Formats: sequence, C-alpha cells, structure tokens
Amino acid sequence: MKKITLPYNVFTPAMLKKVAKMVCICTGTFFSHAAIAQDTPTTVTVFDEILFYDGYAQTVTEPVPDGVIRHNNSAYAKKLTQEQIDALGNTLIMNITIKAACDNYDRIGSANIALVPKNATSYNYNDVTRIEIGRYITPFMDKNVMPDEVPYTYDVDNVTRIVKDPVLSAQYDFWVELEVFGVPYAANEQIAGCEGRSDVFFGSLEFVSDNSGTTVDGDNFMLPLSYKFEMRDYTLEGTDVLNETVKTINFTLDEPVQDAKYYLITSNHGAGSGGEEYVRRWHYIYHDGEEVSSYRPGGVSCVPFLQYNTQGNCIYYNCNTGVPLADTNAAWSWNNWCPGDKIPIRVIELGNLAAGDHSFKIDVPAAVFAGNDGHFPMSVYLQGKTGTLATQEFSTTAISVFPNPVNNLLTIEAANTDVKNVTITNLAGQTVLTTTTKTVDVSQLASGAYFVNIALSNGQALVKKVIKQ
Repeated sequence: MKKITLPYNVFTPAMLKKVAKMVCICTGTFFSHAAIAQDTPTTVTVFDEILFYDGYAQTVTEPVPDGVIRHNNSAYAKKLTQEQIDALGNTLIMNITIKAACDNYDRIGSANIALVPKNATSYNYNDVTRIEIGRYITPFMDKNVMPDEVPYTYDVDNVTRIVKDPVLSAQYDFWVELEVFGVPYAANEQIAGCEGRSDVFFGSLEFVSDNSGTTVDGDNFMLPLSYKFEMRDYTLEGTDVLNETVKTINFTLDEPVQDAKYYLITSNHGAGSGGEEYVRRWHYIYHDGEEVSSYRPGGVSCVPFLQYNTQGNCIYYNCNTGVPLADTNAAWSWNNWCPGDKIPIRVIELGNLAAGDHSFKIDVPAAVFAGNDGHFPMSVYLQGKTGTLATQEFSTTAISVFPNPVNNLLTIEAANTDVKNVTITNLAGQTVLTTTTKTVDVSQLASGAYFVNIALSNGQALVKKVIKQ
C-alpha cells in the first residue's frame, strides 16, 4: 500500500477519501472477535518520566529508553506491542503525569495515536496519520517546591476500538506519542538549580483498562479530519475567509456510518497584547450546514489546580496584592483554561450518516487576533461503526471465500450461479487485481488487508474482506 504523507495539519479531500477507505472495518463483531482482554484492571505503562528539552533548541542526543524514539525535544513516541493491545479491555483510562524540571511556565502538551506502517522501527513525524487523544496545560511549577508534578486523567474508551481494529492492525502499528513544548529561559534565572540547563519537564503516560464498561458491537470506522490545525483569522492558511475564524473540512463516506461522533479538541493560545487566549468566545460546530453543538470554553474556577502552581504567576494570583483569586466561577469568568488542567475532549453525537459527501465546520465569530498573533489549535476525527460491506446473507446464493487469511490461492464458491468477475482493491481503494475465475492467485500481493468485490451471474454482488499473509 502506498504510504500517505501528510505535510499539513488538515487533510485534502483526496487524502480524506483514501483514509476513509483505509480505516473501515468490514467484517465481524469487533470485540467478540478481538483478542481476549483482562477482566481485572490492567495497566500499560508507555512512558515513565521521559525527559523533555528546550523546544526551540537543536534536538538533543541524550539516550532514550528502549523502544522510545525522540522526534524532537518536545515529542517522543513508542509502539504499543501486540501483547499490550491484547491486554486492553473495552474501557480505557489514560493517565498523564508531568513533573517539573527547568520550565516554570504554563505550556501546552498532548498525547496522540500515530498510524505507522507495519513493522517500522522508526518514522518521520510528518509522514504518518495521527489523531490527538488528549491535550493539557502545564502549571507554573518550581521544581524545588512540592508538589512538583501534576496528573491528568482522560476517559478514552473509544480508542480501544481503534487499536484493536483488525483491518488497521493488518497494515499499521499503533505508536503512542507524548508531547510538551517547554522553554527553560525564565527558569534559568528564576529557579534555583536551573542555571544553564535545557531540560524542561518529565512526562509519564499509562493506560488503565478492564471490561467493566459496555461493549460496543459493530465494525469500527475512524476518519481523521484535522490534527492541531491552527485556526486564525489573519491568513488564509488558518481560515476559510480572511478576518473570520472559521474552518470547513469536506469529506466523503463510501458507505453509511452508524452512531457517528466527532471527537473534537480546541484551545486558545497567544494573540499578543489582545490576550485572545484569555477571552471566552462561543464556538459553533456544524455538520452538513446544520449546527450540532456550541460551547464557550472555560469559565469555571481554576482554584482546584492552584496546588500545582507553585511558581508565582499573574493567573492564579493578583500580581498587585499577591492574593489568590477566589474559588468561585465568577472570579474566573474570563478564562478559557486552567494551568494544571486538561483541555476537554468534546464528543458530538451525529447519529447515522449516509454514504456520500459531508462537511464539518467550526466557527468562532467573535475571535479577535490583535497584532496578527496567536491561534486556536483544532483537532477532530470522526468515529462510528459500519457493516454494509460485511458478508451479506442471500436467500438464493451461498458464497464462500477461502482460505482467509490466504497465502497463494483464494477460492470463491457460489451455489447455483457463476462468478462473473472479481476485483480486488487495497485499503486505499486502488485496484490491484481483476479476474473472471473462481480461483484467484494472490501470491504476488503484498501482505495486508484487501477487499474482494465479487459480481455474480445472477446479478448479485458483494464484498469480502480478506487478509493476505
């Protein structure tokens, strides 16, 4: 399968069509056919106090733990092993812990799932598809004052359906990425023991899972739409219309998707003297031109996270008096997020979607970017379930395709009718083989998942998914 290179944060329509085909599961009930998972809570540790460095500096050459790759000073990745994936049940909690080193300011960080070509030992950051599964803001921390670390917890049950997806798993490995962009320059002068140092934070990430939740039946569908697209009104690279903060993403579904949901993460950052990152704005979400959600970020008291802000700052404290802000929502009505808190993952339910063209749009009409600075990083993907390409039940014709998985010869048996033609496509929708025979030689195909499109002489047609070993 051709590798899909994604140099930009929002995918083009052509890329979306390829990814939509690429990520559809088309046979079987997902969890009932998955590997056996633990009934008691299982913890999978991915990163254990990995050390981040100055995000603006040249990438360091310090050693990394076994299996970890350093993309740059602010991003690490590690592949989930099959054993780890098999241990996951249908509930999933992600715990991230950020520990202070030599950055004492509030910074943005995230966790992602990257789809990396099967059996790769490394990859270029910009060459893979990824989804963001968690975002957080670090507190103002002095490494010499306790507590010197902050926890973030996320419910990400839907991610189990992605990493256990048999079609995706046939083509890709799942790498977990942990990111935080830190800068040590203030701490070099303000924090004892940080003079001349470039390390900024320690980061840990673990998954905790069991089978206590509700099993979701049906074939998984997942379509990435945007990864940290920088919404801003002062350039057409950040908006549909200059001077408006709006972005539309068009995509095509090749088949219906049931129980569809958008998973959306947004937050405000920068904007110079205008302080747009601290101004609460209404966000409006549209699907196919119809408003499906609206929200104003923040507005709740940040005092529960004050304990982690051990470095003096002008967000939690009145800098004229040194007195902390009150623990009331009114005192924090101006804020979009709290240093030391996570950014919400907003789940927008869409119901059942028909095959065909669709659109996602986000609009923040009141946003003002003073001095052409700042942006709203926006990540979104669509997830649901499908089944329309699964084995169909025919009253007049019994169809068998075997063996599956297959090494060399694939046999098609159809009762009471003949096979008219067979077309095999890969997960990118490309035709790789055509024939009119019931026995198909697939020995020259690369290992992976394929769709076998079968047309019968009696006018019936169906699609089977097969795995080429």
